[in-house]
Amino acid sequence: MKTFHVSVGVSNHHVHLTAKDIEALFGAGYQLAVKKELSQPGEFAAEETVTLVGPRGQVPGVRILGPARKNTQVEITMADNIKLGITAPVRDSGNLEGSGSVVIEANDQRISLKEGVIVAARHLHASTRDAAEYGLRDRDVVQAKIDGPRGGILENILVRVSPTYSLDLHLDIEEANAMGLKNGDKVTILAD
Repeated sequence: MKTFHVSVGVSNHHVHLTAKDIEALFGAGYQLAVKKELSQPGEFAAEETVTLVGPRGQVPGVRILGPARKNTQVEITMADNIKLGITAPVRDSGNLEGSGSVVIEANDQRISLKEGVIVAARHLHASTRDAAEYGLRDRDVVQAKIDGPRGGILENILVRVSPTYSLDLHLDIEEANAMGLKNGDKVTILAD
């Protein structure tokens, strides 16, 4: 078994929008304002936020991540599922067929998303160089060992390889909180 250390990137609920949906919510030709660069090159948290509306409730202040995407995708937590009254499945990013639906509101505008709401599966980003160094392939599944008083083993971590990726483990805020992790903490990856 190969082991190596990686940093953790913790994400809260967020939205990726198409250029068309950005314009529908914010106006023709609108460009998102960069609030903060993210760990993956070219990606950023925008200043803009939206409100998610479901049959049971709302989740306000949901950050938009840029740049614009090919498909609009909403990534929520399991607790958001309950608050909104929807059943978004745990899925890999981009696997949206048959996923949850929600209304997205901003600036007195709204769009109805028929599908595209998921609870993001935990995943490890690796560049092609990192993957070669650690013997990983795209779509491999690994584990992470977390030390500390709330530590343990996280299983079913999907490896995603791209030349542009930076090596890090992405967990949602609920998973990170359960294990006592924060952005930048180090964990040990266990790979067969």
